[in-house]
Amino acid sequence: MPSFSDNDCFSRRCVWVNGPVIVGAGPSGLAVAAGLEEHGVPFVVLEKADCIASLWQNRTYDRLKLHLPKQFCQLPEFPFPENYPKYPTKKQFIDYLESYAKKFDINPQFNECVESAKYDETCRLWRVKTVSTIGGAAGYEVEYLCQWLVVATGENSEPVVPEIEGLSEFKGEVLHACDYKSGETFWGKKVVVVGCGNSGMEVCLDLCNHDTKPSMVVRSSVHVLPREILGKSTFELAMLMLKWLPLWLVDKILLFLAWMILGNMEKYGLRRPSVGPLELKNTQGKTPVLDIGATEKIRSREIQVVPGIKKFSSSMVELVNGKKIEVDSVIFATGYRSNVPYWLRESEFFSRNGIPKAPFPNGWKGKAGLYAAGFTRRGLSGASADAMKIAKDIGKIWKDDLRKKKQKVPTHRRCISTF
Repeated sequence: MPSFSDNDCFSRRCVWVNGPVIVGAGPSGLAVAAGLEEHGVPFVVLEKADCIASLWQNRTYDRLKLHLPKQFCQLPEFPFPENYPKYPTKKQFIDYLESYAKKFDINPQFNECVESAKYDETCRLWRVKTVSTIGGAAGYEVEYLCQWLVVATGENSEPVVPEIEGLSEFKGEVLHACDYKSGETFWGKKVVVVGCGNSGMEVCLDLCNHDTKPSMVVRSSVHVLPREILGKSTFELAMLMLKWLPLWLVDKILLFLAWMILGNMEKYGLRRPSVGPLELKNTQGKTPVLDIGATEKIRSREIQVVPGIKKFSSSMVELVNGKKIEVDSVIFATGYRSNVPYWLRESEFFSRNGIPKAPFPNGWKGKAGLYAAGFTRRGLSGASADAMKIAKDIGKIWKDDLRKKKQKVPTHRRCISTF
């Protein structure tokens, strides 16, 4: 019987998981769980929210659609319905994920927030401590003991808001894009959107469609590509060209086609990086903007591109060029970060920013049964690739262990016991 390195294990309810614990019930966690199900490995999925894919369900704007064609966004062993459009809507993608969970009988433990996870060298197990976040059970603690830990909380767990002088003195409305739903509530207001990525561009476009003329803060260079070229997805076209041409040449072709379709956007304040869009994505993880109409609004000056913000006052922002703008609302479309450093007590596999240290495609497996899914900076296709490798690896170990014990693979899919 294992001896534990401290006594707090016995001060809370303890659950032994005869398989991996998966932290996160987003697309990455669901894909790993489905793969384990296919390999006959029992598991437990922990999710701090009250639903699967909480980022998609609770922290995205209404008009959101998948930026890539559906065939590049499907999870393993489960294609999108044929009647879905090329770019499924937010609701359609959530319905797809719900169907995926149902098909593979994935039933996460909802409203359980992981406070800490660490590997116990003494008993050679992962100890995952959670606290309940729901109603009368709030504060109830559980500790899960398992041989494998799969971190599937992803790159976009926590919103990022930059520190800007005077922001606390600003009297208007301040929110992150994760809390933005529709431009309907901003009608007639002076709105500044900080950030020019896909979210920033789409929020500005949505504001324009609701008769608001936003200012978009562009602090650095950005690649903007048309979502489609000659009726074909730009991403799909790039993947096709990469089969025959070197990356640097594909980048040059994409930039030429973007210039032909969108024109010279630098005169409107959108500077291109010196590195091509695919190379930048591969080396720094920065995703190019796929334009769905925002550039037209920029050219017509319905979206005003402005430089970085120097400081806020009670009702105005001062830009780095000295210009001052009256503002009613500020929306930060400034991205997200991983929350892994807040709860995972490990420093060899994950870096300080909560991303695996090993670059793609080697960032899915650490030591002592630690795995990571959804940190490739390659979207849903990268998360699916991680998931399949993780499930296959754990499945092989699981079946090898059973053979050694001369046992048959159990027909039940998750085995847990409490003590």
